Amino acid sequence: MLRTIRIILAALFFLGTTLLLLDFTGVLHLYLGWMAKIQFIPAILALNFGVVAVLVVLTLLLGRVYCSVICPLGILQDIISHFNRKKNRFKYTKAHNWLRYSLLVVFIVLLMLGLSSIASLIAPYSSFGRIATNLLAPVYGGVNNLLAMVAEHYDSYAFYKTDVYIKSLPTFIVAAVTFVVIFVLAFKGGRTWCNNVCPVGTVLGFFSRFSLLKPVIDAEKCVKCGLCGKNCRANCINTTEGEIDYSRCVVCLDCIKNCNSGAIKYTARCRKTKVAASCPASACTSADGSADKGRREALSIIGLAAATAALNAQEQHGDGSLAVLQDKQIPQRGVSPKPAGSGSVKHFSDVCTACQLCVSKCPEKVLRPSTGLDSFMQPEMSFEAGYCRPECTRCSEVCPTGAISKLSRVEKSSVQIGHAVVIPANCVVRTDDVDCGNCARHCPAGAIRMVKEAGVNHKVPAVNAERCIGCGSCEYHCPARPVSAIYVEGHLVHRTL
Repeated sequence: MLRTIRIILAALFFLGTTLLLLDFTGVLHLYLGWMAKIQFIPAILALNFGVVAVLVVLTLLLGRVYCSVICPLGILQDIISHFNRKKNRFKYTKAHNWLRYSLLVVFIVLLMLGLSSIASLIAPYSSFGRIATNLLAPVYGGVNNLLAMVAEHYDSYAFYKTDVYIKSLPTFIVAAVTFVVIFVLAFKGGRTWCNNVCPVGTVLGFFSRFSLLKPVIDAEKCVKCGLCGKNCRANCINTTEGEIDYSRCVVCLDCIKNCNSGAIKYTARCRKTKVAASCPASACTSADGSADKGRREALSIIGLAAATAALNAQEQHGDGSLAVLQDKQIPQRGVSPKPAGSGSVKHFSDVCTACQLCVSKCPEKVLRPSTGLDSFMQPEMSFEAGYCRPECTRCSEVCPTGAISKLSRVEKSSVQIGHAVVIPANCVVRTDDVDCGNCARHCPAGAIRMVKEAGVNHKVPAVNAERCIGCGSCEYHCPARPVSAIYVEGHLVHRTL
C-alpha cells in the first residue's frame, strides 16, 4: 500500500512539474506553480527557509522521499530504468563518498562565486527544466498544432497553433547531452546520477541516515536470497551483511515488494542484527514469472502525460501584415536587459539556476537562454519577436528562486531595466526618406518623440532616457531591417521611476 501511494504521488508530481514547464497558455502556473517553489535548490536560493525546513524534517522522518516523490529528475530516472527488461540486474556497490562530497563542495563554491549557471549543470530541477523545455516542448507544441489543424478543419477553436522553435542551440545541446547521460546511467544503473552526482541527493542522503522510518531487514526472517539487492535501483542493499546504506536509499520500497519472505518492513525499528546464513531453496524463488507491474506503471505515466496535451493555447499575436518580412538580427548590446524584478544583473546571475521556467512562460517570447559565457543558459531579454508589456508580470510570478521578485502591474510599469538608444544610420526616415514614427507611436511610457533635424526632410526619433523603462516596444516595432534603428541597452542596476 505504501509503495502504491508513493507511485501515485510521484506520478502526480512528475506530471504536474512537466506540464508546468510545457504549458504555453499561462494558466497552469496559477495552480501548479508551487511545485517549482518546493524544489530543494530553488527554495534555498529564494531563501525560503520554511520549505527547506519542511523538506529536511520530511527526510528525517521518512527518508529520501523527496528524491522518489517530489524531484522530477529522480522520477524520470525511475521511468527510464523501468524500460530495461532485464531482471535482477542490480547489485550492491560501495558508496563513492569522495565523488559525492567533492561535487557538492564544487557546487557550493560555484554558487558562492556567483556562477550559478555553471552550477546548474548538475542541479536536478534545473536539469529537468532544460530537458522539458528544450526536448519535450517541441513535441508538445507539435501535437498541439496537429490538434489545432484538425479542430480548424471542423470549424472548432478548441486549440490554437503555437510557434515551435529551438530557443537557443547551445542550451538545446546541453539539455540533449544531459538527457543522454542520465538515460544511459538510469537504464544501466538506476539511481547512479542521484547517488553520485546530484548535490541534493548528497545533502538529503546525509540527513536520511538518521531518519525515523526506514526499510529494515529482519534477520530472523531473511533467507539471504538476494532479491532485494538485485532489484534495488539505488544499489544500496548489502545482502551479504543484511545492511542498507540509508544515505543512498530513496525509499522506493521496491525491496519490500520483491522480498518473498516478508523480511523487510518500512518501520522505526533499527537494530543491528546478522542475517541468517541458511537459504532454503523454497524461499529463493524468483519473481521473474510475475507480471511486470513497474513497466505498466511507467507506461501509464507516459500515457497520462500524452493525454494532458489537450490544453487551450493563448491567442497568438502578430504584426497583422501579409508581407514576408526579413528577420531581425540581435543588436550588439553592452548589457543585456534582465527582467523587471531581478533588481540587478549581478543578483539575477547569482540566483538564477537556468531552469527555463520563465522562458517557457513568457507570452511575448522576449526571454530566451543566453549564449554568453558569463550568463550561459540564464534568460536574457531580446525584442525581435515581441516586447515586454508593462502589464505582464508572468516571469516574476513563476520564478521559483527569487531571481525575479514578484511584482504587481503597477510596480512593473515603473521599473527601468534599460533605456532605448537610436542608431540614426539605420532609421528609415533617413535611408528611405519617409515618415515613420513607429517607435514614438508604440512607446507605452511616452519616452520617444519625433523632432525636426537639420538636413532631414522628416521628423526623427529622440529618446528621453530618464522616462524610458526599456520595455523594447520601440525596438520590436521598428521597421528597419536587419538591425533596428532603435534598441534597448540594459542597466546593470534597475531603478524605479
